[in-house]
Amino acid sequence: MRREPDHFADDQELELVFVAKRLKEALRLEEVFTQAGLDYLVEPDRYSGGVIFRSERIGAFFYVTPESALAAREVMTNAGFQPHESP
Repeated sequence: MRREPDHFADDQELELVFVAKRLKEALRLEEVFTQAGLDYLVEPDRYSGGVIFRSERIGAFFYVTPESALAAREVMTNAGFQPHESP
């Protein structure tokens, strides 16, 4: 279920699991997470895109708690999404 930032503890680090580059993609992932019963935070942020002409774009960044990260990645993979892997 989509949550507001104040739902999560102030000192809790959230883990980035996906960057949606299109609205349709973001809405579909929200539906997948909601159906799976996962709490998540989605916020707009900037990312760099393009191959030849690099530009700054805005996407929807999806975050979950570290305890939910493995389950979120599994749900995403089963739904056809490529989860963001932390370096």
